[in-house]
Amino acid sequence: MSEAGDAKGVFASAAKKVKMGKRVEKALKEKAAASSSQEATEEDANKAPEPYTCIGHFDADFTELCRRAGLPPTEIPPVVLRAKRPGTPPPPDPKAKDPTPPEEPVDVAEEEPKPKTYVTKEKYSYFKPNIQVEMEHEEKPATVTEIYIRGWKIDDMMVDIFRNCFPTIEKLNTINLWNVGLTDKTLRDLAAIFPQCPNLKNVSIEGNPIAEEPWACLIGDDSLIVNLSLRHNEITDRGASGIGAALSTVTTCNKNLISLNLSHNKFSDVGAEAVVKGLRMNRVLLCLSLASNKITDKGAVKFGELLSRFPLTHEEVVERRKLLSDKGSPDRGTGKSPPPSRRAESKDRPGSVRSGSHLDKGDKKRDKSSKKKDNKHEKKNEKEDAGKGNKTVVMMDSKKDKDEGAKGGTKKDDKWKKGSHSMGAKAVMAGGSRSSIVGLTETVNKTTKGKKTTSSKDKKGGAAPESESPDMVEAINPLLDSVESIDGQLWIPGNRSIINLNLSRNEIGEAGLKSLLLALQYQITLANLAPHPALKGLMRLSLGRNPIRADSEAYQKLQDLLLTRDPFYKPQAKSPDGEVQSLVG
Repeated sequence: MSEAGDAKGVFASAAKKVKMGKRVEKALKEKAAASSSQEATEEDANKAPEPYTCIGHFDADFTELCRRAGLPPTEIPPVVLRAKRPGTPPPPDPKAKDPTPPEEPVDVAEEEPKPKTYVTKEKYSYFKPNIQVEMEHEEKPATVTEIYIRGWKIDDMMVDIFRNCFPTIEKLNTINLWNVGLTDKTLRDLAAIFPQCPNLKNVSIEGNPIAEEPWACLIGDDSLIVNLSLRHNEITDRGASGIGAALSTVTTCNKNLISLNLSHNKFSDVGAEAVVKGLRMNRVLLCLSLASNKITDKGAVKFGELLSRFPLTHEEVVERRKLLSDKGSPDRGTGKSPPPSRRAESKDRPGSVRSGSHLDKGDKKRDKSSKKKDNKHEKKNEKEDAGKGNKTVVMMDSKKDKDEGAKGGTKKDDKWKKGSHSMGAKAVMAGGSRSSIVGLTETVNKTTKGKKTTSSKDKKGGAAPESESPDMVEAINPLLDSVESIDGQLWIPGNRSIINLNLSRNEIGEAGLKSLLLALQYQITLANLAPHPALKGLMRLSLGRNPIRADSEAYQKLQDLLLTRDPFYKPQAKSPDGEVQSLVG
């Protein structure tokens, strides 16, 4: 019995050891699996997520980028449609029958329905940050055209999100930021994003005072902004000087900005003079608002000089001579032609241009000889064509082309020449010098440059004439405009590209008013003597709420002149009986 018991004990202990071995092996396997899964999770955590590629849907892109930046879902600003004022319903047609049945009498005891003129929202939802957008089609998320952000701070993280999603919005043309707490860094970062947006034209940044005043970064050489509004930013003379330098210098000029709103800021005559300096060489800006600032008569006088005429500085005279030299000898600097003489530089005329008398004599001789040759050539061609019996194909004579090029164009161009000479004579009678006439004819010839001319044969028949290209108005450098020498200084016509100037709610008095009146009178006189297709001159000038008497004679004259400058103005016609009749209607 003892042997049997010993055998059972040995068997039980062996079985126990086998069972324990299986448990240990199982535990080791589970431990290895847990450690491998933990290592995998750590590797996944350390591995950087794949970068998100924006698809052009602003709502989806913005939400996903905010989520990846670590913002909780409750703190992501929602993208909502901008509220619009309901349109006016059309008046009912009295002839149409009313399809609606007569209204049944409403029981007073029943609850009245809620009005449909407003939308109820939860408490404080109005104060929560959101991004308002406008779309071309509300059902298409890729058609966002305008973005409005108001009343919440845009920090560096939000600028990084905008850097990724703004350039992919194809139809985005307007960005409006009001009271968003921009800093010097965030404004410069946004200014670097704007040129990447292909169709962005309108930018409004208002209610964002910045101590460093880096507003000039929005008007850089690569800026595509057309309309810029910087109201209520507490811009001082420091910021205005930077804006003026960004508008133009002697060698650079912003070529896209058309409208600039600097109203409700804090710059004085010093800042106004800086803006005026930036507009001396700028012929692109059309509308400028400086309302509600601290501009006095001194600043208004500077604007009067800008709009009428002003003398060139030494730096501008040097740049003008360089431009004229490059224009007269385009190969200068390549070793192909010698530099112009000092005499030509001293007269402010390129050395390759000869005097007008020599050109006129040479033109007359060439005209007589070319006419004889052209008549013989035409008769010869007519005989050959009649003998062949084929269709007549008219060829431009190369000699005729050369002669026309030497003369300056066809008869149509000669009419322009005659008109320019008559205008030049009027300028001399008004006290102008000969140099002003030369410059005037140069500007008139520039306007006719680029037109395709056709021969008299093309008009009669034969081959189809070349289609005339539309008149293209080229941007003219003000330094190449006509000049007038007065007391040893070169004077050029002022800025006539500005058509709308707002100086209301400033501190302009009678002296500044008279200066602006003289400037407007000068522009009208110059427009009559030398009309320009692009430079129309000032059409609207706002001077309301300045310390100017309403019964001032200068103010009344200014208003009368501005009335005739209004493009929508229609003068009243007189009937045969002498009664005034309005042309409106």
